[in-house]
Amino acid sequence: MDPPCPPRNGGRLYGDGEPAYADAVDGKKRIVIVDDQRSFLERWKAFLEERYPGRVEVETFTDPLDAVRAFSPAVHLLMVDLEMPVLDGRRLVEVAAAQGVDRRRIVVTSAWEADRLHDLFPKGSCLAVINKSEARQQAAFLMILDSVMRKP
Repeated sequence: MDPPCPPRNGGRLYGDGEPAYADAVDGKKRIVIVDDQRSFLERWKAFLEERYPGRVEVETFTDPLDAVRAFSPAVHLLMVDLEMPVLDGRRLVEVAAAQGVDRRRIVVTSAWEADRLHDLFPKGSCLAVINKSEARQQAAFLMILDSVMRKP
């Protein structure tokens, strides 16, 4: 189950010189997505805003170094791509945790096989690891998202 086509609203992307939000805006859940593929960011941003209208503030970054400024305990969900130039996703997870992002709110995405991902990220190192192209894992991820959205 892939997220829908690119956004119809031309969603704003962060990491391109625009400031990131310091906390959740107007009580909305703060979701931060870091991926070097702009199309992935645009699809997920639009998908999340459509699935949870008025309930999420989605910040996206193509540059992991820019994303570091957005990491704080106020992040409700952090999605990190494993394979990025400049800064490896494993390192980015460690930086996020060091800056107060709860590991139970970090999801690592990748094109790698699930077994390989679980070897890199053992239980407790993050909330989940998701293969970007496996429909079953994406369906499981949607259940995780719904759970995150129900929590206070």
